[in-house]
Amino acid sequence: MGETLRGKWLKIQAYKHDGTFHRLWSFNYVLRDDDDYFVLASNRSAVIEHNGRKWHTKEPSIFIFSKKQWFNVIAMFKDDNTITYYVNIASPSIYDKGYIKFIDYDLDIKLFGDGSTKLLDVGEYRKHANSLGYPDEIRNILSNSVDLVFKMIQNHQFPFDNDVIKTLYKEFENIN
Repeated sequence: MGETLRGKWLKIQAYKHDGTFHRLWSFNYVLRDDDDYFVLASNRSAVIEHNGRKWHTKEPSIFIFSKKQWFNVIAMFKDDNTITYYVNIASPSIYDKGYIKFIDYDLDIKLFGDGSTKLLDVGEYRKHANSLGYPDEIRNILSNSVDLVFKMIQNHQFPFDNDVIKTLYKEFENIN
């Protein structure tokens, strides 16, 4: 592996399957860069949507971008000291000229602080799978990724481990 990105501030950019811009997050701090994941941290990141709408995230967050698996995760620290996980079923992430980039494939999974989960945006996925022409191979990968994420959640595997996420955020607080 080449030069590490650890300690750098990067932007995050999401695209749709057809290559169109989806969403951009402002600079986030790279805590880890290994063979499997980019791990970034932020506190109130600025976000720009595909339609130009701008907003800020409300919570401190840890972003986990898989380099090999078809998902990424945002662990958000809520006011009640719980962590909510938002999983994007997405292409493996890459680094390109100051950006972490991925293709968002619509399906999302939310893991609430009480341990309950919910599969989100199934209608959006069906619509885009047809209108953007997701090949059968991609559809199968995405389905398998949903299953994998639910198994990882059930087994409290990284990144779905609150203690590890809290430790990562403390590291960011000490730097910031």
